[in-house]
Amino acid sequence: MLNQTSVAEFLLLGLTDIQILQPFLFVIFLAIYFLIVAGNGAILMIVISDPKLHSPMYFFLGNLSCLDICYSTVTLPKMLENFLSTHKAISFLGCISQLHFFHFLGSTEAMLLAVMAFDRFVAICKPLHYPLIMNHQLCTQMAITIWTIGFSHALLHSIMTSRLNFCGSNHIHHFFCDVKPLLELACGNTELNQWLLNTVTGTIAMGPFFLTLISYFYIIIYLFVKTRCCSMLHKALSTCASHFMVVILLYAPVVFTYIRPASGSSMDQDWIMAIMYSVVTPVLNPLIYTLRNKDVKGALSRVIRRRL
Repeated sequence: MLNQTSVAEFLLLGLTDIQILQPFLFVIFLAIYFLIVAGNGAILMIVISDPKLHSPMYFFLGNLSCLDICYSTVTLPKMLENFLSTHKAISFLGCISQLHFFHFLGSTEAMLLAVMAFDRFVAICKPLHYPLIMNHQLCTQMAITIWTIGFSHALLHSIMTSRLNFCGSNHIHHFFCDVKPLLELACGNTELNQWLLNTVTGTIAMGPFFLTLISYFYIIIYLFVKTRCCSMLHKALSTCASHFMVVILLYAPVVFTYIRPASGSSMDQDWIMAIMYSVVTPVLNPLIYTLRNKDVKGALSRVIRRRL
Protein backbone atom coordinates (compact mmCIF):
# COMPACT_ATOMS: atom_id res chain seq x y z
CA MET A 1 0.00 0.00 0.00
CA LEU A 2 1.33 3.41 -0.92
CA ASN A 3 2.18 5.73 1.93
CA GLN A 4 0.01 8.77 2.55
CA THR A 5 2.33 11.56 1.46
CA SER A 6 2.01 15.27 0.84
CA VAL A 7 3.80 14.93 -2.49
CA ALA A 8 1.40 14.10 -5.34
CA GLU A 9 3.98 14.42 -8.11
CA PHE A 10 7.70 14.87 -8.66
CA LEU A 11 9.55 17.16 -11.05
CA LEU A 12 12.32 15.51 -13.06
CA LEU A 13 14.98 18.18 -13.53
CA GLY A 14 16.62 16.13 -16.28
CA LEU A 15 20.06 16.49 -17.81
CA THR A 16 20.18 20.28 -18.11
CA ASP A 17 18.11 23.37 -17.46
CA ILE A 18 19.53 25.22 -20.48
CA GLN A 19 16.50 25.62 -22.74
CA ILE A 20 18.46 26.09 -25.97
CA LEU A 21 19.95 22.60 -25.59
CA GLN A 22 16.62 20.83 -25.10
CA PRO A 23 15.66 20.43 -28.82
CA PHE A 24 19.21 19.32 -29.65
CA LEU A 25 19.20 16.69 -26.90
CA PHE A 26 15.71 15.59 -27.98
CA VAL A 27 16.95 14.80 -31.50
CA ILE A 28 20.03 12.94 -30.21
CA PHE A 29 18.16 10.75 -27.72
CA LEU A 30 15.29 10.14 -30.14
CA ALA A 31 17.82 8.82 -32.68
CA ILE A 32 19.44 6.66 -29.97
CA TYR A 33 16.07 5.27 -28.91
CA PHE A 34 15.24 4.42 -32.53
CA LEU A 35 18.59 2.62 -32.88
CA ILE A 36 17.98 0.67 -29.66
CA VAL A 37 14.53 -0.51 -30.75
CA ALA A 38 15.59 -1.20 -34.35
CA GLY A 39 18.88 -2.93 -33.51
CA ASN A 40 17.61 -5.10 -30.68
CA GLY A 41 14.34 -5.71 -32.52
CA ALA A 42 16.30 -6.99 -35.53
CA ILE A 43 18.28 -9.41 -33.35
CA LEU A 44 15.12 -10.60 -31.63
CA MET A 45 13.41 -11.12 -35.00
CA ILE A 46 16.24 -13.15 -36.56
CA VAL A 47 16.73 -15.26 -33.41
CA ILE A 48 13.03 -16.19 -33.51
CA SER A 49 12.73 -16.64 -37.28
CA ASP A 50 16.02 -18.37 -38.18
CA PRO A 51 16.07 -22.10 -37.26
CA LYS A 52 19.88 -22.08 -37.26
CA LEU A 53 19.80 -19.76 -34.25
CA HIS A 54 17.45 -21.93 -32.19
CA SER A 55 20.14 -22.79 -29.63
CA PRO A 56 20.65 -21.87 -25.95
CA MET A 57 23.18 -19.13 -26.74
CA TYR A 58 20.79 -17.30 -29.05
CA PHE A 59 17.79 -18.00 -26.85
CA PHE A 60 19.51 -15.97 -24.12
CA LEU A 61 20.64 -13.37 -26.66
CA GLY A 62 16.98 -12.93 -27.64
CA ASN A 63 16.13 -12.41 -23.97
CA LEU A 64 18.90 -9.79 -23.73
CA SER A 65 17.57 -7.90 -26.77
CA CYS A 66 14.05 -7.96 -25.34
CA LEU A 67 15.36 -6.65 -22.02
CA ASP A 68 17.30 -3.84 -23.71
CA ILE A 69 14.22 -2.64 -25.62
CA CYS A 70 12.09 -2.64 -22.46
CA TYR A 71 14.88 -1.22 -20.29
CA SER A 72 15.39 1.86 -22.46
CA THR A 73 11.61 2.28 -22.88
CA VAL A 74 11.27 2.73 -19.11
CA THR A 75 13.31 5.96 -19.13
CA LEU A 76 13.81 7.37 -22.65
CA PRO A 77 10.20 8.20 -23.68
CA LYS A 78 9.68 10.23 -20.49
CA MET A 79 13.03 11.93 -21.02
CA LEU A 80 12.06 12.82 -24.59
CA GLU A 81 8.71 14.18 -23.41
CA ASN A 82 10.41 16.38 -20.81
CA PHE A 83 12.81 17.83 -23.39
CA LEU A 84 9.78 19.40 -25.13
CA SER A 85 7.78 20.23 -22.00
CA THR A 86 8.03 23.12 -19.56
CA HIS A 87 6.29 21.14 -16.81
CA LYS A 88 8.52 18.10 -16.28
CA ALA A 89 6.23 16.31 -13.83
CA ILE A 90 5.67 12.66 -13.10
CA SER A 91 2.96 11.43 -10.74
CA PHE A 92 3.85 9.69 -7.49
CA LEU A 93 2.47 6.38 -8.78
CA GLY A 94 4.20 6.89 -12.14
CA CYS A 95 7.49 7.56 -10.35
CA ILE A 96 7.24 4.39 -8.24
CA SER A 97 6.26 2.39 -11.35
CA GLN A 98 9.26 3.72 -13.28
CA LEU A 99 11.55 2.87 -10.36
CA HIS A 100 10.09 -0.66 -10.20
CA PHE A 101 10.49 -1.50 -13.87
CA PHE A 102 13.95 0.08 -14.04
CA HIS A 103 15.26 -2.16 -11.25
CA PHE A 104 13.25 -5.14 -12.48
CA LEU A 105 14.74 -5.08 -15.97
CA GLY A 106 18.21 -3.96 -14.84
CA SER A 107 18.66 -6.72 -12.25
CA THR A 108 17.24 -9.30 -14.67
CA GLU A 109 19.82 -8.28 -17.28
CA ALA A 110 22.64 -8.54 -14.73
CA MET A 111 21.62 -12.11 -13.89
CA LEU A 112 21.07 -12.98 -17.55
CA LEU A 113 24.69 -12.10 -18.35
CA ALA A 114 25.83 -14.59 -15.70
CA VAL A 115 23.60 -17.28 -17.25
CA MET A 116 25.08 -16.49 -20.68
CA ALA A 117 28.58 -16.89 -19.21
CA PHE A 118 27.57 -20.27 -17.76
CA ASP A 119 26.28 -21.28 -21.20
CA ARG A 120 29.69 -20.47 -22.74
CA PHE A 121 31.42 -22.39 -19.94
CA VAL A 122 29.40 -25.53 -20.66
CA ALA A 123 29.81 -25.13 -24.44
CA ILE A 124 33.61 -24.85 -24.22
CA CYS A 125 34.47 -27.02 -21.22
CA LYS A 126 31.77 -29.71 -21.62
CA PRO A 127 31.15 -29.78 -25.39
CA LEU A 128 30.00 -33.41 -25.54
CA HIS A 129 27.50 -32.92 -22.73
CA TYR A 130 26.37 -29.46 -23.89
CA PRO A 131 23.11 -30.56 -25.60
CA LEU A 132 22.20 -32.67 -22.57
CA ILE A 133 23.00 -30.03 -19.95
CA MET A 134 21.71 -26.95 -21.77
CA ASN A 135 18.45 -28.52 -22.89
CA HIS A 136 15.35 -26.51 -23.73
CA GLN A 137 13.70 -27.18 -20.38
CA LEU A 138 16.69 -25.99 -18.33
CA CYS A 139 17.12 -22.85 -20.48
CA THR A 140 13.44 -21.98 -20.05
CA GLN A 141 13.60 -22.60 -16.30
CA MET A 142 16.69 -20.40 -15.93
CA ALA A 143 15.08 -17.60 -17.93
CA ILE A 144 11.87 -17.75 -15.87
CA THR A 145 13.90 -17.84 -12.63
CA ILE A 146 15.98 -14.74 -13.35
CA TRP A 147 12.94 -12.78 -14.58
CA THR A 148 11.09 -13.75 -11.37
CA ILE A 149 13.99 -12.84 -9.08
CA GLY A 150 14.39 -9.53 -10.91
CA PHE A 151 10.70 -8.72 -10.45
CA SER A 152 10.80 -9.64 -6.74
CA HIS A 153 13.93 -7.56 -6.16
CA ALA A 154 12.34 -4.52 -7.80
CA LEU A 155 9.07 -5.05 -5.92
CA LEU A 156 10.99 -4.86 -2.65
CA HIS A 157 12.46 -1.47 -3.59
CA SER A 158 9.20 -0.06 -4.95
CA ILE A 159 7.22 -1.04 -1.83
CA MET A 160 9.82 0.25 0.62
CA THR A 161 10.27 3.52 -1.30
CA SER A 162 6.51 4.10 -1.62
CA ARG A 163 6.15 3.82 2.17
CA LEU A 164 8.50 6.76 2.78
CA ASN A 165 7.12 10.16 3.64
CA PHE A 166 7.98 12.92 1.15
CA CYS A 167 7.14 16.19 2.86
CA GLY A 168 9.72 18.58 1.42
CA SER A 169 10.99 19.33 -2.06
CA ASN A 170 9.65 17.31 -4.98
CA HIS A 171 12.51 18.16 -7.36
CA ILE A 172 14.41 15.05 -8.50
CA HIS A 173 17.91 15.84 -9.79
CA HIS A 174 17.79 13.07 -12.36
CA PHE A 175 16.11 12.22 -15.68
CA PHE A 176 14.12 9.32 -14.19
CA CYS A 177 12.91 8.07 -10.80
CA ASP A 178 15.51 5.99 -9.01
CA VAL A 179 15.93 4.95 -5.40
CA LYS A 180 18.94 7.13 -4.53
CA PRO A 181 17.45 10.48 -5.69
CA LEU A 182 14.17 9.67 -3.92
CA LEU A 183 15.95 8.85 -0.67
CA GLU A 184 17.49 12.32 -0.82
CA LEU A 185 13.97 13.81 -0.77
CA ALA A 186 12.47 11.56 1.92
CA CYS A 187 11.66 12.76 5.42
CA GLY A 188 12.52 10.57 8.35
CA ASN A 189 14.80 7.56 8.69
CA THR A 190 15.92 5.96 5.40
CA GLU A 191 18.61 3.67 6.86
CA LEU A 192 16.67 0.50 6.01
CA ASN A 193 16.15 1.66 2.41
CA GLN A 194 19.83 2.53 2.11
CA TRP A 195 20.79 -0.86 3.54
CA LEU A 196 18.53 -2.62 1.04
CA LEU A 197 20.05 -0.61 -1.81
CA ASN A 198 23.62 -1.36 -0.78
CA THR A 199 23.13 -4.98 0.32
CA VAL A 200 20.36 -6.46 -1.83
CA THR A 201 21.07 -4.50 -5.00
CA GLY A 202 24.80 -4.93 -4.40
CA THR A 203 24.32 -8.71 -4.17
CA ILE A 204 22.13 -8.79 -7.28
CA ALA A 205 24.80 -6.83 -9.17
CA MET A 206 28.03 -8.31 -7.81
CA GLY A 207 26.83 -11.92 -7.44
CA PRO A 208 26.29 -12.46 -11.18
CA PHE A 209 29.44 -10.44 -11.93
CA PHE A 210 31.62 -12.77 -9.85
CA LEU A 211 29.87 -15.83 -11.31
CA THR A 212 30.70 -14.46 -14.77
CA LEU A 213 34.34 -13.96 -13.82
CA ILE A 214 34.51 -17.48 -12.36
CA SER A 215 33.06 -18.91 -15.59
CA TYR A 216 35.70 -17.15 -17.68
CA PHE A 217 38.46 -18.14 -15.24
CA TYR A 218 37.54 -21.82 -15.61
CA ILE A 219 37.26 -21.46 -19.38
CA ILE A 220 40.78 -20.00 -19.59
CA ILE A 221 42.26 -22.60 -17.23
CA TYR A 222 40.51 -25.45 -19.05
CA LEU A 223 41.67 -24.32 -22.48
CA PHE A 224 45.22 -23.67 -21.32
CA VAL A 225 45.50 -27.14 -19.73
CA LYS A 226 43.63 -28.88 -22.54
CA THR A 227 45.19 -27.30 -25.61
CA ARG A 228 48.41 -25.61 -24.43
CA CYS A 229 48.12 -23.69 -27.67
CA CYS A 230 47.77 -19.90 -27.73
CA SER A 231 46.08 -19.91 -31.14
CA MET A 232 43.41 -22.38 -29.98
CA LEU A 233 42.96 -20.41 -26.77
CA HIS A 234 42.51 -17.19 -28.73
CA LYS A 235 40.04 -18.80 -31.12
CA ALA A 236 37.87 -20.20 -28.33
CA LEU A 237 37.91 -17.02 -26.27
CA SER A 238 36.98 -14.92 -29.30
CA THR A 239 33.52 -16.50 -29.12
CA CYS A 240 33.17 -15.05 -25.61
CA ALA A 241 34.61 -11.62 -26.40
CA SER A 242 31.32 -9.98 -27.35
CA HIS A 243 29.65 -11.21 -24.17
CA PHE A 244 32.54 -10.00 -22.03
CA MET A 245 32.36 -6.53 -23.61
CA VAL A 246 28.65 -6.33 -22.72
CA VAL A 247 29.44 -7.41 -19.15
CA ILE A 248 32.00 -4.59 -18.73
CA LEU A 249 29.68 -2.00 -20.29
CA LEU A 250 26.87 -2.89 -17.89
CA TYR A 251 28.67 -3.64 -14.63
CA ALA A 252 31.24 -0.82 -14.54
CA PRO A 253 28.70 2.05 -14.26
CA VAL A 254 26.32 0.00 -12.08
CA VAL A 255 29.06 -0.70 -9.54
CA PHE A 256 30.09 2.97 -9.61
CA THR A 257 26.49 4.10 -8.96
CA TYR A 258 25.14 1.61 -6.43
CA ILE A 259 28.13 0.09 -4.61
CA ARG A 260 30.13 3.18 -3.72
CA PRO A 261 29.40 4.98 -0.41
CA ALA A 262 26.56 7.51 -0.40
CA SER A 263 28.94 10.16 0.97
CA GLY A 264 30.85 10.05 -2.30
CA SER A 265 27.71 10.50 -4.35
CA SER A 266 27.34 13.18 -7.00
CA MET A 267 24.10 13.79 -8.89
CA ASP A 268 25.98 14.71 -12.08
CA GLN A 269 28.04 11.51 -11.84
CA ASP A 270 24.91 9.48 -11.15
CA TRP A 271 23.03 10.56 -14.27
CA ILE A 272 26.15 10.18 -16.43
CA MET A 273 26.53 6.61 -15.17
CA ALA A 274 22.78 6.05 -15.63
CA ILE A 275 23.05 7.08 -19.28
CA MET A 276 25.88 4.57 -19.68
CA TYR A 277 23.92 1.53 -18.51
CA SER A 278 20.40 2.55 -19.56
CA VAL A 279 21.12 4.19 -22.94
CA VAL A 280 24.66 3.49 -24.19
CA THR A 281 24.75 -0.24 -23.35
CA PRO A 282 21.40 -1.09 -25.04
CA VAL A 283 22.41 0.76 -28.22
CA LEU A 284 25.85 -0.89 -28.37
CA ASN A 285 24.73 -4.46 -27.65
CA PRO A 286 23.33 -5.09 -31.17
CA LEU A 287 26.50 -3.68 -32.76
CA ILE A 288 28.76 -5.80 -30.54
CA TYR A 289 26.86 -9.03 -31.19
CA THR A 290 26.37 -8.51 -34.92
CA LEU A 291 29.86 -7.24 -35.75
CA ARG A 292 31.62 -10.01 -33.80
CA ASN A 293 29.24 -12.91 -34.47
CA LYS A 294 29.31 -14.69 -37.83
CA ASP A 295 26.07 -16.60 -37.17
CA VAL A 296 24.10 -13.44 -36.43
CA LYS A 297 25.61 -11.62 -39.42
CA GLY A 298 24.81 -14.59 -41.64
CA ALA A 299 21.21 -14.79 -40.39
CA LEU A 300 20.79 -11.03 -40.85
CA SER A 301 22.07 -11.20 -44.43
CA ARG A 302 19.69 -14.08 -45.20
CA VAL A 303 16.76 -12.05 -43.86
CA ILE A 304 17.79 -9.04 -45.96
CA ARG A 305 18.09 -11.19 -49.11
CA ARG A 306 14.62 -12.62 -48.54
CA ARG A 307 13.20 -9.12 -48.18
CA LEU A 308 14.80 -7.86 -51.42
